[in-house]
Amino acid sequence: MSGNGKRSDMEISAAILHVALNGAKKSHIVFKANLNFQLGKKYLARLINAGLIVGPNNGSKVFSTTDKGVEYLKYVEGFKQFMPLPDGATEAS
Repeated sequence: MSGNGKRSDMEISAAILHVALNGAKKSHIVFKANLNFQLGKKYLARLINAGLIVGPNNGSKVFSTTDKGVEYLKYVEGFKQFMPLPDGATEAS
């Protein structure tokens, strides 16, 4: 998390992709990623357009992280090793 307590776009996107790794409904994603529905809808659309997540289809209401999304998560985790947490901060999953 950035020093001011606000998450970056990268952190929010990674949180959504992490929740959807094994498939998740929109309400579950929004709750687990700690977003409101408006922001969740915005990020899901952005992630779908980027090919990082696939949305509901064929009557299913489940979103799933794509292989490209998994690669994005690996990139974010790798990036975090270069950005130490501020003193006293803990990583939230």
